[in-house]
Amino acid sequence: MITLAAGTRVWLAVGRTDMRKGFDGLSALVQQKLAQDPFCGHLFVFRGRRGDLLKVLWYDGQGLCLFAKRLERGRFVWPSPADGKVVISPAQLGMLLEGIDWRMPRRTCNRSWPADPALRQIDSTHSLVVPVADRSGPMRAWRLPPKTCPTTLLR
Repeated sequence: MITLAAGTRVWLAVGRTDMRKGFDGLSALVQQKLAQDPFCGHLFVFRGRRGDLLKVLWYDGQGLCLFAKRLERGRFVWPSPADGKVVISPAQLGMLLEGIDWRMPRRTCNRSWPADPALRQIDSTHSLVVPVADRSGPMRAWRLPPKTCPTTLLR
């Protein structure tokens, strides 16, 4: 597991990169193409011509690290060369590495939850019970099946 320091930026080298390059070749690209110091602790991500291979260059304080990932099916979502330098968040990098479109992530659960955690309860069938106030009458319970939304929303 790689832990990134707060303030670490993730730079995407837009366009194509020759994936035969190693530490020295990619470090030179960071200096020339992105005008950055490869030893600053930021992550620099490169994508190959076919779009199924990524390489990440990172200086961890002791030396350069080079990580590679190849998708067996599909392609990595990548910005167009007209975008110039692109900086993404570490969370977006996680989505990129999973093959998810990091540019427009969408929530899978569109329900609005009460802000007060005390209003959220789990009943004996492991269904979420959310009290809902209706203009026409008193409070009523809104039941959701157990696997409708992630349990992290219940905390």
